[in-house]
Amino acid sequence: MSDAVYRDPTAPLDARVDDLLARMTLREKAGQLNQRMYGWDAYRRTPDGGFALTEALYAETDRFEGLGALYGLQRADAWSGVDHANGPGAEDGAALAELVQRHVVARSRLGIPALFVEEVPHGLMALDGTVLPVNLAIGAGWDPDLYERAAAHAAAELRARGGHIALVSALDIARDPRWGRTEECFGEDPYLAARLTEALVRGMQGSPGEGEDVFAPDKAPVVLKHFAGQGATVGGRNSAESELGWRELHEIHLPAARAGVRAGAAAVMAAYNEVDGMPCSGNRALLTGLLREEWGFDGLVMADGLAVDRLARITGDKLSAGALALNSGVDLSLWDEGFTHLEEAVERGLVREETLDTAVARVLRLKFRLGLFERQDATASAPAGGAELSKEVARAAVTLLRNDGVLPVGADVSRIAVLGPQAATTAHQSGDYTAPQRPGTGSSVLDALRRLAPPRLDIRHAPGCTLTGTDLSGIPAAIAEAAASDLAVLVLGGSSARTPDTEFDANGAALKAVSEMTCGEGVDLAELRLGAAQYALLDAVVATGTPTAVVLVQGRPHVVPDTASALLTAWYPGPWGGEAIAEVLLGLAEPAGRLSVSVPRSAAQLPVHYNHKDTEYGGYVDRSAEPRYSFGHGLSYTGFAYGEPRTADGTVSVEVTNTGSRYGRSVVQVYLRRLITTTWPRTLELCGFAGVGLAPGECRTVAIRLGADQLAGAGVVEVRVAESARAALTAVPLTLDLRS
Repeated sequence: MSDAVYRDPTAPLDARVDDLLARMTLREKAGQLNQRMYGWDAYRRTPDGGFALTEALYAETDRFEGLGALYGLQRADAWSGVDHANGPGAEDGAALAELVQRHVVARSRLGIPALFVEEVPHGLMALDGTVLPVNLAIGAGWDPDLYERAAAHAAAELRARGGHIALVSALDIARDPRWGRTEECFGEDPYLAARLTEALVRGMQGSPGEGEDVFAPDKAPVVLKHFAGQGATVGGRNSAESELGWRELHEIHLPAARAGVRAGAAAVMAAYNEVDGMPCSGNRALLTGLLREEWGFDGLVMADGLAVDRLARITGDKLSAGALALNSGVDLSLWDEGFTHLEEAVERGLVREETLDTAVARVLRLKFRLGLFERQDATASAPAGGAELSKEVARAAVTLLRNDGVLPVGADVSRIAVLGPQAATTAHQSGDYTAPQRPGTGSSVLDALRRLAPPRLDIRHAPGCTLTGTDLSGIPAAIAEAAASDLAVLVLGGSSARTPDTEFDANGAALKAVSEMTCGEGVDLAELRLGAAQYALLDAVVATGTPTAVVLVQGRPHVVPDTASALLTAWYPGPWGGEAIAEVLLGLAEPAGRLSVSVPRSAAQLPVHYNHKDTEYGGYVDRSAEPRYSFGHGLSYTGFAYGEPRTADGTVSVEVTNTGSRYGRSVVQVYLRRLITTTWPRTLELCGFAGVGLAPGECRTVAIRLGADQLAGAGVVEVRVAESARAALTAVPLTLDLRS
């Protein structure tokens, strides 16, 4: 078949797809839509240090005379059981991918290669992959350009290892921080999430090549997770139902997906949750009516892990569950049995072969766009500078929430006590979906302070307590160090680190929290409290009278009392986050982050997101209904003054002046408040933002183009410019009549 059109790289892409599809049997077509196998089951280490393919892989490729897609060939973590002793690293990951691909192509009658699908939640989830800060930290940076660079780096690492497709959380909006996957959200706001999703797609996929929309060798198609509404599950419980009206879905949970589609995202993943009674993977109104017909999306739709089989609760069996998912708009399954029966589903009339062909064509088109028929080995060289880039992202996310003047560390400080369970470890800085790290990777807060502090500073350490549990035996030593010091730095927080004793669900979620886990997939909290001993440690250290700065390393907002002199959060900043934190503490870097989620006073007052409906919200008798720290909040080591805003042609301009004695970065935030509109409005809506770095005394005019989608049909609105959502409530408004 050397003269076949699909073999000709100069032929039009659609012609190649049509030609190949016409040559395929029904069985081969069904095989292209299956992603049944776990990639780590496809190989084993040999005594000489190489890799051998397994009988499991042979059986899977025999089943459909090839392989449509393979998930997680490079994945390493406690669930897969892959570590540095038995898994592929930077030096041999590409060779393993090539070995598997050669087998797949040889087993396929038509020589069809497989798609290698990998998790890239915050960097490539593989041994030696660069770990970036989690999405909640990305959101705190309010810097799409920086994130675009980080995403491009992750894509290049993926392609250098022979991988093809990146699974990236981007679409979940954090509406309830009790949800363990809050760390995977950019924040609570749809506009901010939309801008960061665009940056993700641009960074990973780049601009189309000449002629046929092909991917560059160092770019990767992205699968945007999760579509749609998964961040609004009831009670913050993983995979629970989402009680969403169509308007709420459109206003809050779809803008990021819409932005990603417009930016050219190659694929989206259907979420676990239901929308109006129908799970997303079987929701034709969502996947076909909205995504394809209304938005014009022509890319791939992948189901989440085992989600297709869950539809059997509705259909009665897994065969009909697979038929429902395919008819609804799912193209590619993940670990399900349902799609393995698609050949029979067609023969029984449950699925039209034309429907099957449409889905297969999407899979084949992506393979042609990646150039897999011409080249089956890695297409990029491993990029350098991953650690520095990760640290740059971490530095941008460090957010100063409270400061009584103890930070940055002053010249009068000669001794610092570095305390707390997060102070001397990097094990809990990286969040969920993180591969095992080689010893010595990264930097703890303690190590970084000792390395970066001037020689005059005497730095002492005591852990005080563990992340979880009630053991208070270490607190006396911490009290002694704090009492003898000029400043106490208390590093507290949570952990999403999985361990081999974690009990996993079939899709990799934690069935129950073990060891020090307080966050991550499957680890939802009824309360938002840290481990009990951490509060006892905080109280004891503050009681010494020594000025105390609390640093939070966390994957969700936790409730921490305002008893310390300073409070900052770094979220999960990645392995090198300790250095970014130390730089901010010492004043070597400015605290540039701003909250992308509101921080509640307690779980009892949830929800506290800023963009609630503009009703007469009553307070509580026993406590405030307002968040402790609002969306957009973040302090600097300098001050900023905003002039009166002006508007012209959809652009807001404002003069910003650095009124202090240090360089600083302010994030100018533009909010919309609807006055006259056709539906009940929200109190505020973010519709534009821009970061501006200013030298002491410098004044600059910042011009921000307002979000066109939010202005369309807006009616009479107020535009408010401020440094946070709370400040916007009292900012001088500009009234615009947009009804004409």
